[in-house]
Amino acid sequence: MPHPYARELGDFLRARRGRLSPRDVGLEPGGRRKVTGLRREELALLAGLSTDYYQRMEQGREVRPSDGVLDALADALKLDDDERRHLFALAYATRRPGLARVERGAERVPERTRRLLRLMDTPAVVLGRHLDLLAWNAMAEVLLGPPAGHPQSRLNMLLLMFDDTLTGERTCPDWERQALEYIGMMRAAVATDPTHPRATAIVGELSIRSAEFRRLWARHDVRSSVSGTKTFRVPEVGDIVLDWDTYPLPGAPGPVMLVWTAEPDSADADRLRLLASLHATRPTSVNGRCS
Repeated sequence: MPHPYARELGDFLRARRGRLSPRDVGLEPGGRRKVTGLRREELALLAGLSTDYYQRMEQGREVRPSDGVLDALADALKLDDDERRHLFALAYATRRPGLARVERGAERVPERTRRLLRLMDTPAVVLGRHLDLLAWNAMAEVLLGPPAGHPQSRLNMLLLMFDDTLTGERTCPDWERQALEYIGMMRAAVATDPTHPRATAIVGELSIRSAEFRRLWARHDVRSSVSGTKTFRVPEVGDIVLDWDTYPLPGAPGPVMLVWTAEPDSADADRLRLLASLHATRPTSVNGRCS
């Protein structure tokens, strides 16, 4: 069986090659092409490699590329900083004779972090390395809905994102972009431990029941901790535009705090406060509104 990291590395290279056209890298497309993106021989030429060597990398066969080879591939594929780090992390892992020992203990949220969540007057949650929802505050319940009634194993941002009973017809603003950001964070987690049972279970389930997930997962996009702006479509108060950022927690790597904030004294801040007052005694379902 191929080394799990080598297989992941090959899949990543193939996906990144498939998104480039010949004109993207200064080549003439020539006649009819049977493949989407660059051919293997074209990418090998750009990176200064033999086609056979590059083909073996994509096939997950036993190769241990040097840093110089990785730099050449990253440049040829036009990788961004996150993708370059991902490429090197996977390649370094393939150099080891076996899978590295990875801590797989239960993820815990320190009591001080829970105290901080309670004190915050803006929506915030703690996500595990595989996007499990580990903790949240009252303002997050206002924005996303309380988790009551959902088994702990289902409280996962990806599982909720692709749950048709909760997200409806995918009419939320920027739904696909948000899905890609969560998927990219999951890809980064998989790169550290490709055989982790939680990652295998989540990706396996979604791959079986969601054609949308299969399409987006096949892109092999990767993200580190991310930030951005997000629109929540809330019928009671109208659209709320919030900035969001992720912050690593002290201690073992993995869990992060995700915090949504509004520009001070803005209309969005007023809408968020109004929503909190309206829902002080009215429960809603988790992720039941566009987000």
